Amino acid sequence: MTSDPLTLIEVEALARAAHEGQTDKAGRPYAEHLAAVAEGVRARGGTAEQQAAAWLHDAIEDEALTPAWLDSAGLPQSVKDMVLAVTKRPGEPVEAYTARILATPGALLVKEADLAHNADPARLAVLDAPTRDRLSGKYAYVRSLLGLSAP
Repeated sequence: MTSDPLTLIEVEALARAAHEGQTDKAGRPYAEHLAAVAEGVRARGGTAEQQAAAWLHDAIEDEALTPAWLDSAGLPQSVKDMVLAVTKRPGEPVEAYTARILATPGALLVKEADLAHNADPARLAVLDAPTRDRLSGKYAYVRSLLGLSAP
């Protein structure tokens, strides 16, 4: 194994492979969400490290990759910290989750791009009304806790 850090292209390929076969709530390939979040980070002026974290932002939570993999991965510590910050933990209150994001340098931009894609009206429109309403309320509450304005 090389000690060279993974490039952004390598992180993207790794994330796509790790989430292969997974779909989002609308049945779309999950990699589309990852790409949209990474692009959202880039478009908001995010660094390459934030873009890498965007590609990996759901990998641990979705069990596509393990915490042990992340710990040993050839990634800057800041990327690992951002990924762990945006990883929801089972049973964790949303207030603790958002406080961790706010306390981790760079993580807020990753979560902002994630929420923006999750709350995209076109993406929500394909869901049934109760699910759409539940998720819209959840995303709005998380945005408020993070001090983010409405999309």
